[in-house]
Amino acid sequence: MFLLYWFEQFGRIIIYLLEDIGGTTVLFAKSIYFAFRKPFKPGRIIAQMVSIGVDSVPVVILTAVFTGMVLALQATYQIAKFGAETYIGGIVGISMTRELGPVLTALMVSGRVGAAIAAEIGTMKVTEQIDALETLATNPVQYLVMPRVLAAAVMLPLLTCVADFVGMAGGYAISTTTLGINAAVYMEKTRQLVQVSDLLIGLLKTVVFGLIIATVGCNQGFKTTGGAEGVGKATTVSVVTSCILILLSDVFLTGLFVGGNY
Repeated sequence: MFLLYWFEQFGRIIIYLLEDIGGTTVLFAKSIYFAFRKPFKPGRIIAQMVSIGVDSVPVVILTAVFTGMVLALQATYQIAKFGAETYIGGIVGISMTRELGPVLTALMVSGRVGAAIAAEIGTMKVTEQIDALETLATNPVQYLVMPRVLAAAVMLPLLTCVADFVGMAGGYAISTTTLGINAAVYMEKTRQLVQVSDLLIGLLKTVVFGLIIATVGCNQGFKTTGGAEGVGKATTVSVVTSCILILLSDVFLTGLFVGGNY
């Protein structure tokens, strides 16, 4: 009986995950479909771009600058054993543009924006505002989901550009003021080692991350039941699911690009 119980629990988890993945995929497909359907209301997309992108700039800057500083300190400590301190600029630049900038930006935005999306739509669901939209012949996916999905796909790469620049600036500041690295050497090694392709690959990743954050948040919001308690659960599940999918997709995308010899 004990073994049967755990087998049933495992089966329920698998079914829930499959249903969740299927629901998220269908919702994403619908949002893309409605992106090309009238009526077009760019004002709602711009409003979401401000909420997702502009309002996230402070937390992204703080995360990136401290990440760049810590990365410079740790990298210098390690490579000093080989007398390669002059390469610290390139190491910080490549690390920020390829991985740390895109992933950390996505994780921070997931915690701030993904939770807000799930809470907002979840509150609308439990208060029957979504039913009211349907009564007024307004498609909820076109009105609520599509603007958030498009805004996230556009703003995540822009936020990542900010994170990359600030992170490299933080590494530059700590390296030249504390670690004794020559500023001209730091900049020259950064220019030599960091390629445009490194930046582009990172930005391409964040498009996928943005789609994940917005779609998962919207899907959890639409699934919300049980009043205020349900909204809280939907918010938590949205953030956790988004973070897991971001890290999982990063593994696949990195493997894809490494396989392509980027």
